[in-house]
Parts: sequence; C-alpha cells; structure tokens
Amino acid sequence: MATSSELSPALSESPPNTSAAPDDDPRIVPRRHLGRWITAAAALLVFAMVVNSVVRNRAFQWDVVARYFTTAAVLDGLLLTLWLTGVVMVLGFLLGIPLAVMRLSANPVLRTLSWGYVWVFRSTPLLVQLLFWFNIGALYPTLGLGVPFGPQFVSVQTVNLLGPTLTAVIGLTLHEAAYAAEVVRGGILSVDTGQREAAQALGIGRRRTLRRIVIPQAMRSIVPTAGNMLIGTLKGTSIVSVLAVHDLLYSVQLVYNQTYQVIPLLMVATLWYIAVTTVLSVGQFYVERHYARGSVARP
Repeated sequence: MATSSELSPALSESPPNTSAAPDDDPRIVPRRHLGRWITAAAALLVFAMVVNSVVRNRAFQWDVVARYFTTAAVLDGLLLTLWLTGVVMVLGFLLGIPLAVMRLSANPVLRTLSWGYVWVFRSTPLLVQLLFWFNIGALYPTLGLGVPFGPQFVSVQTVNLLGPTLTAVIGLTLHEAAYAAEVVRGGILSVDTGQREAAQALGIGRRRTLRRIVIPQAMRSIVPTAGNMLIGTLKGTSIVSVLAVHDLLYSVQLVYNQTYQVIPLLMVATLWYIAVTTVLSVGQFYVERHYARGSVARP
C-alpha cells in the first residue's frame, strides 16, 4: 500500500496547463475562391469586348445620334411619353384600388365582377386591346347620356370623341388597372390578419382600418411591384405608335423614314428610355427605403 510520502510528489505536481498562449492559436485562413475570380475576369473581358464593339462600330453613327438626341421632334415625343406614363399609372391605380377592394369583399357579386374584369384584361394582349378601342366606333357609332334603357339626352359621334391619344389613354389605363388591382390585393393580403383583428377589437371601422392601418403596411409590398409596373408602362407606351400617337418611338420613326438613318435614330430612343428608366429606378429605391423604415430587411 502506498504511503503518504509516496503520494505527495504526485499530488504536489500542478495540473498541466491546457490553455495555449494566444500566439499558439490556429490561424484562420479564408478559403480561396479561384473559380470565382476566373469567372469575374472572364465576365469583365466579355463586357469590355461588347463595349468596344459598340463604341468603335461606325454603323451606329454616333455623330448622328448626338445630332438628333435633343432635337425638338424627339423631345416632344419624350414629353408625350412621360405624360402618357404618368396619366396611365395614376388612373390605373385609381381604378385598380376599388377593384382590389371589391375582390376582397364579402359580397359575391362585387367579388365576381372584379375577378371577371381582371381575368378579361389580363387574358388579352395589349396590342389587341388598343386596336379594339381604336375601332370602337364600328361597334358603337354614337355615345349618349340619358336614362338607362331609356331615351338619350345627349349623343356624340364616337369618331369625333375618341382620337388616337385618348384611345391610347383609355386602352392603357384599363389594361393597367387589372394589374394594379392584383398588386394592391397582394399587398393587402401580405398584412398580418392580427392587425385587422386588433383594430376591430378597438372598435375601429373597416374603412378606417383599411386606410390608416392596412394600406400603410401594405405599401412595403406594393411599392416594389408598382415601381416595376411604372418602368414597364414607360416602355409599354411605345406600342401606341401603331395608333400614330406621337410618342418617343413614333417621333423617331418619322425622322428615320425621311433620313433612312434607322440605327442611329433607334439608338436615340434607346438612350432616352435608359436614361428615364434609370431616374425612375433611383426614385423607386428611395421610396422603398421610406416605407421599409422599422423593418429588418431594407433596400
């Protein structure tokens, strides 16, 4: 049996120091993504080649582009495009919001009518709708105001009432309202139902709840999609050139039909569309950031 004198040296020894010095800690080396750098270099090389081919290609006739970029005809067409875009977006959402509310209504008649409107206008191409409205005079030669299913007090020739620009506004607005209704409906549905239940428990009416509680929170979901719709509408207005509306594209077409300089005039329209879209994208960023205040994910 071991004596205390034999055990004392073992007990007197201090335990080994398991903690290593800070200098002895293993150094963390970040992983080298060689493939990522190779891919980035290849992408930059392709981008540089594309830019070089565009800038140095004489077929683009950059001197002609610069000469026509700020001409009166092009600027007039640009102003009409911007006006048409703004009017269509405002009227589209003014009509789309009631449609979205009707779609969410407990009334089956209103819900069905709203669904049918969205279904019809989302199911037909925009060009077909514009051509239909342009030829509406063939179906309804006169438009009147009077008693429903009764006599008319005032009537007017449809051809004299609906010109190309007004037809474009009507066609684009009705088409835009169908998509705006779905955007607003999706934004309203994204708000937690507990918000409405809390408002109902406090005795707040449905209209006030929708206006003061639901809509402000739904804007976080509505604004990004509405911004994309705005940019899409700006570019989509070019389709009204088939109705001889003097928008940006139609104004450019009038010029190159006289000068036969198709490519540089198309570049003029392209650069203006890019410039306006860039400005709208910057504005969309700040509007999204405004409505994202207090949320975790911010743009």
